[in-house]
Amino acid sequence: MPKDFDKLVNKMQKEIIQKEIEDHNEKIVSLYYNPQNWGKPPFEEITVYEEQRGGPKQYFLGLYLKIEKNIISNAHFVTNGCGVMVAVGSQMTILLIGKSIEFAEDLKSEDIISALKGIPHDEKHCTYLAIDTLKNVIKKYKLEK
Repeated sequence: MPKDFDKLVNKMQKEIIQKEIEDHNEKIVSLYYNPQNWGKPPFEEITVYEEQRGGPKQYFLGLYLKIEKNIISNAHFVTNGCGVMVAVGSQMTILLIGKSIEFAEDLKSEDIISALKGIPHDEKHCTYLAIDTLKNVIKKYKLEK
């Protein structure tokens, strides 16, 4: 029975993932199951951060940046949002690491959507929260600088 049960569970997991890929896309599903730069780093590794809620579902997003000589050397995030929100947070940090503050200031929702190879229309609010949080953290950095 356990071998049959394991086979059943594996089959169901594959079907669920396939359905998620059909509903979203492979990039989003991959970043949801394997988020990049997830977690709040130790305080000494954070130059500036912003934590806020927003969007129709009032998701939480925390964005934590390490900035050295105007370059974002590290970026992390946490969220309580859906799979798309996790993918958006991951993709945003991937886009930010190694880039200048000026690059970050110019980053737009469409850039994240493009890097994710599209997202469902009803999930675009996730990118709006990400960009809003990024703009606020940059504003805070410039005030503290």
